[in-house]
Amino acid sequence: MEANYKSGFVTLIGRPNVGKSTLMNQLIGQKIAITSDKPQTTRNRIQTVFTDERGQIIFLDTPGIHKAKNKLGEYMVNVAERTLKEVDVILWLVEPSTFIGAGERHIAEQLSNVKTPVILVINKIDTLKNQEQILTFMNAYKDICPFAEIVPVSALKDKNTDLMLDLIYKYLPYGPQYYDEDTVTDQPMRQISAELIREKALRLLKDEIPHGIAVTVEKMKERENGMFDLEANIICERDSHKGIIIGKDGAMLKKIGIQARKEIENLLGTKVNLQLWVKVRKEWRDSEMYMKNYGYSQKDI
Repeated sequence: MEANYKSGFVTLIGRPNVGKSTLMNQLIGQKIAITSDKPQTTRNRIQTVFTDERGQIIFLDTPGIHKAKNKLGEYMVNVAERTLKEVDVILWLVEPSTFIGAGERHIAEQLSNVKTPVILVINKIDTLKNQEQILTFMNAYKDICPFAEIVPVSALKDKNTDLMLDLIYKYLPYGPQYYDEDTVTDQPMRQISAELIREKALRLLKDEIPHGIAVTVEKMKERENGMFDLEANIICERDSHKGIIIGKDGAMLKKIGIQARKEIENLLGTKVNLQLWVKVRKEWRDSEMYMKNYGYSQKDI
C-alpha cells in the first residue's frame, strides 16, 4: 500500500429528501440506496465503497435526522446521530435556500457537539435559474456551523461531484484499504433486494399509502442454471392499505413486481423469478418485536 493512500468513513446527513441516496448512487456508479420523493426512505445505514488511485471512501448513508414520532422514528434518529461521532468526515446536504428552518437548525445543533470536519453540500443546484444565486445560499449558511468547506453540487446531473470527492480526500486520514477495489457495498443481496422492492412500492403508490411499509425477503435461492427464485412480503399496517397495494385484479402488485424484478436482475446479472405477497401487521412501527423482525434492531444503536 502506498504511503499516501487515504481511507476512511464518511457519512451523508441531512433532512429527509435532500438527495443523500441519489448522491451516493451517483458517486458509486450503481444503484445501492433506494431513492424516492417521499421522506424517510432510508431506514438503515447503507454502507457503500468508493475506491480510486487516491484511496478508499466508505460512505454511510444514514436515515434523515428529524424529530421522532414513533419507535421506528426514534431508531432512525439514534442511528443517524450516533454515526456523526464514528466517522472521519460529515457531508451535510441541504437544498438551495436562504431560509434555514427548524429542521436545519436541529441538525446544526447536533453538529456543534462533534469535532469531525463538516462539509456543507448545497445539492440540487440544477434547479436554479440563475447560478449566481449559489453565493447567496452559501452566505446564508456559512455562519450557522463552523464548516470545513462549502460545495454546491447537483447529484442528479453529476455536477461538481469530482470537486466534492477532492474535498473529502483532503480531510481523510492516511490509512489501509478496507475492501477490495471491486467492492461497492457490504449490504447482503437479500437486504438490497428488499429495499429495491420497497422503493418501487413507494414510487408507484405515491401518496396513497403512508410510510408504514416494510419488505422482508423470505426466500432467495439460486437454481442450477444461475436463475434466482425470490419470495418477499410487503408488510403494511392496515387492511385498506393491503387492498391498495394489491390493486384491482392484482394490477398494482404486478406492476411493483415487474419494476423491482428488472432492477434486481440488473444487480445480480441474471434472471429472477420474483413472487410478492402482502401481509398486514397493525402498527408494526411501534412494535419492537416487529421492528426487529424487519431488520430495525435497537441493538444496532
